[in-house]
Amino acid sequence: MKKVLIAVDYSPSSEKIAEAGYKLAKAMHAQVCIMHVITEVKYYGMEYPAFMGYTGYNMEMDINMAAELQKVAEDFMEKTKEHFQDPELSTHIGQGDTADTILNYASEWKADVLVLGTHSHSTLEKIFIGDVASEILKSSKTPLYIIPIRKE
Repeated sequence: MKKVLIAVDYSPSSEKIAEAGYKLAKAMHAQVCIMHVITEVKYYGMEYPAFMGYTGYNMEMDINMAAELQKVAEDFMEKTKEHFQDPELSTHIGQGDTADTILNYASEWKADVLVLGTHSHSTLEKIFIGDVASEILKSSKTPLYIIPIRKE
């Protein structure tokens, strides 16, 4: 094993996921990359068609929001890198569908192991909104190291 890719989001449980993945990578003397995915901007803002004469959707808002989300993600990755104090640790910010973007980058980077967490959503949440870990589990060609995260 030479490369470990760790996928994190903005939840506090990401620290546990990143640290577990980092520990695994260091035990194997592997390269580490921590990645975050900025999902489609429409999930962060209001994207409604005109209704009752109201045109609430604004393309300029999307452009500004996308730039702001990029800045926030860059800061998040910089702070994450500082947390580990490892100059060899790399980071990557992807954009798009979360599961697809993680899987594509794992393949592109030639990751030997992909580390991610599962937020243990309820069965109903998984049925109606899905679960990134489940999608990755179904489609990954890269071995997975999944960290269970439970609400206490």
